[in-house]
Amino acid sequence: MAANPDRQDLESFWLPFTSNRAFKKNPRMVSRASGMHYWTPEGKQILDGVAGLWCCNAGHNHPKIQEAIKAQADEMDFAPHFNFAHPGAFEVANRLCEDTPEGINHVFFTNSGSESVDTALKIALAYHRERGDAARTKLIGREKGYHGVGFGGISVGGIPLNRRQYSASLLPGVDHLPHTHDLSRNAFSRGLPEHGAELADELEAIAQLHHPSTIAAVIIEPIAGSAGVLIPPVGYLKRIREICDRHGILLIFDEVITAFGRLGSPYASQAFDVTPDIITTAKGLTSGTVPMGAVFVKDSIYNAFMEGPGQAIELFHGYTYSAHPLAVAACRASQEVYREEGLYQRAAEMAPVFEDALHSLKDEPYVIDVRNYGLMGAVELQPIDGKPGARGLDAMIRAFESGAMVRVTGDILAFSPPLIIEPSHIEELVECVRKVLCSL
Repeated sequence: MAANPDRQDLESFWLPFTSNRAFKKNPRMVSRASGMHYWTPEGKQILDGVAGLWCCNAGHNHPKIQEAIKAQADEMDFAPHFNFAHPGAFEVANRLCEDTPEGINHVFFTNSGSESVDTALKIALAYHRERGDAARTKLIGREKGYHGVGFGGISVGGIPLNRRQYSASLLPGVDHLPHTHDLSRNAFSRGLPEHGAELADELEAIAQLHHPSTIAAVIIEPIAGSAGVLIPPVGYLKRIREICDRHGILLIFDEVITAFGRLGSPYASQAFDVTPDIITTAKGLTSGTVPMGAVFVKDSIYNAFMEGPGQAIELFHGYTYSAHPLAVAACRASQEVYREEGLYQRAAEMAPVFEDALHSLKDEPYVIDVRNYGLMGAVELQPIDGKPGARGLDAMIRAFESGAMVRVTGDILAFSPPLIIEPSHIEELVECVRKVLCSL
């Protein structure tokens, strides 16, 4: 495709979560990537402030990961996992479970975060049925939560625009916790906000409303990424865990964004010292190179399915491309890179530098909040009256034109750079955003 394609050249592709008409009038294209950067077809360098889409944790085109994918493509293109398997899938499963929280030693492979969420919800419902507790059918999500685009994920998700077009056909038996975003008390928090742990008590109220014996699982993001990096208040997640334990409710952490080093540890559950029953992952699993997801479950959940007849299928669920050989190769190499290059520790070391730089934007025009945890952060802007989201979109476009890629959700600029980021990259990214804010 030409560097400046005609509008007609862009018509066939229906872009996801994008205003197609607006984009195709002013497309923002990238055609090459390496390390911390993209390049446009015209050759302009773009600093990646969002790890592609929360996923390229090892940076772009890491040689070891690329070589592993190429080698696997030469050896075997596909292997089925319905009654057959390839050794690499077992090897990478064992490797992944070396880093999971204690007691979580089994993994079911999917192809995306959306599939991981729907898989986790099905496992939760099936688990209770296997234990003779089939009355547990209700699922609890949270306002502003994002859990992918499957019908299960949309149903437990809490972003209104993601639900509106399909609201008539979402899953029944779903309720939602209130969100924890409170600018009046927590604006400009560094790390965990001080106020809001009491919001977890709404789970007790919901449980009593429906009766605890009917609730199968609660699913939440430890940090709500797609809604704009909403960070849990001090003590909030532990209180959610306590209420789930009290009533025999499974707790699912959606770690599609937070897993694999984003917070300076393999999983957010370790960073927050709260162990869920199920963890959903994707994105950083392969550093964004090949689509892959994974659902990790506690031993007690896996074992509950293993008590029937020895020849019986334990879980009627799966995907053609579960543990695809190319994805497995990418996953194994990505995990080796994270370990060999100490990227989780690097993220922890860079987090204070990132925090200070991001909070230096506090007094810039239109900024009403700055928040951060690990290598995740957000700058929230004052909306334009009657045009919600317009200022944020304008800022994102101007940042790209100025040489930096940032994520926008409404009027929130979100940041999640690759874990290989250097202090000089952080300074460049924040100074670009500063200039953009001053130009709005």
